[in-house]
Amino acid sequence: MQSIIDAGPPPPCPPQFNLAAHVLAAAQRFPERIALELLGPEGADRLTYAALEARVRGCGTGLLALGLMPEDRVLMRLGNSVEFPVLFLGAIAAGLVPVPTSAQLTAREIGALCATLSPALIVADASLPLPPDLPCRVLPSAELTKMASLPPVSFQLGDPNRLAYIIFTSGTSGRPQAVMHAHRAILARAMMMTGWYDLRPDDRVLHAGAFNWTYTLGTGLMDPWTMGATALIPMPGTPSADLPGLLARHEASLFAAAPGVYRQMLRQPFAPCPKLRHGLSAGESLPPALRARWQEATGTDIHEAFGMSEISTFLSGAPGRPAPTGCTGFAQPGRKLALLDGDGAPVPFGTPGIIAIDRKDPGLFLGYLDDPTATEAKFSGPWYLTGDTAEMTPEGAIRYLGRADDMMNAGGYRVSPLEVEAALTQHPEIAECAVVELAVSPEKSIIACAFVPRDASAPPTADALSAFAESALARYKQPRHYCMIDALPRNPNGKINRRLLRQTLELPARNPAP
Repeated sequence: MQSIIDAGPPPPCPPQFNLAAHVLAAAQRFPERIALELLGPEGADRLTYAALEARVRGCGTGLLALGLMPEDRVLMRLGNSVEFPVLFLGAIAAGLVPVPTSAQLTAREIGALCATLSPALIVADASLPLPPDLPCRVLPSAELTKMASLPPVSFQLGDPNRLAYIIFTSGTSGRPQAVMHAHRAILARAMMMTGWYDLRPDDRVLHAGAFNWTYTLGTGLMDPWTMGATALIPMPGTPSADLPGLLARHEASLFAAAPGVYRQMLRQPFAPCPKLRHGLSAGESLPPALRARWQEATGTDIHEAFGMSEISTFLSGAPGRPAPTGCTGFAQPGRKLALLDGDGAPVPFGTPGIIAIDRKDPGLFLGYLDDPTATEAKFSGPWYLTGDTAEMTPEGAIRYLGRADDMMNAGGYRVSPLEVEAALTQHPEIAECAVVELAVSPEKSIIACAFVPRDASAPPTADALSAFAESALARYKQPRHYCMIDALPRNPNGKINRRLLRQTLELPARNPAP
């Protein structure tokens, strides 16, 4: 049998549509319900649906009053504050194109993005860096608060396929790319409601992530608001150690984060969270051992999803259909996907192939800004190629194997780094680890492992780790080099930066652990 799944038709797109109007429709049904709570040590700042809609639509009016025209780009330099979603949705409501950016970017990096975007306006927190020479006006973020009292902007309706917003990839390919998304992208997220979240109007969803990340922006804000639920967001700077207490104190029913946050939270005893139904994970692969530790600590499951900047998530586990151990999940309802070989044909069950999604999927991006060549290179016939590899079981479950360019070749065998990492993190003295293929000569390469010990004062020896790997993995999958490091290198979205890790392991000063 071939690795291809057609999970039915996606939701239809209306002929006239506005993403912001769709997200805020719940304000008409639940005006006094709490839409957003920003959680701090002394309590929470709350915003009702009526107040959220007023601020968003007032922002849209204020932006147009500055002389901006439809389709003008608005670069966002904001942290995790109420102003972030207000500006994002306010711009879209007015027919403008918001461009979120990470608060961690330097002035030099913002200058490079401006050269790519040619923004008509930059809205910035005073605390975030900007380059000296800018191509447009800079509006202090404090001015957004004054716009809340302005008359509501009329939602700019139009073709659901038109440009709504732009996000930047994390840059793991070496150069961040501007990813253009249509208004219809929010409709595609409806397939996650049952295919991943089991999201309900009475849910209280706590997401631990930066607003510029599409995972937070979608799962943490827009999806709960579309459903009429309450979004709970920790104040900037909230340590992961405080999150269990926030979950319990604010009666969160769903929790969403990257695996690294779960790992940090589980380093201390967990307060009972009687309202918590389950956790959600995305951003990087969820190790089975981490999922098991969460289940033991909370009595709830974690449901993982796979996605990317160009389409968000499209395969996942869900409460109604949990992923088998070692698998990411299943195709969400309304999705059509396949695992393809190098010739673009579906591979048999149990055979590694490139994850591909139907190019007609409503959540798929419009393309890379001003780069049709790079856009078309992502497609093969009717499929969008993700560049990630996986295997499919006869039941349709997907086992994620990693980026195609991260796959390792050991003695002629293709080895997934995730499989090796999942085995090694079972070692009681390893907090986390990552493996890469490392060239040791022009003719030979080995699997190398970088690990963070649970106790840096008494780390495991290379011999002990080798013996453990021998008991858990076939010989060709076992690392031949171990290196203790303080922390795994990660990109701004928390994914392991394997390119930098290879450079770290290749440094002459780095030796195997004693």
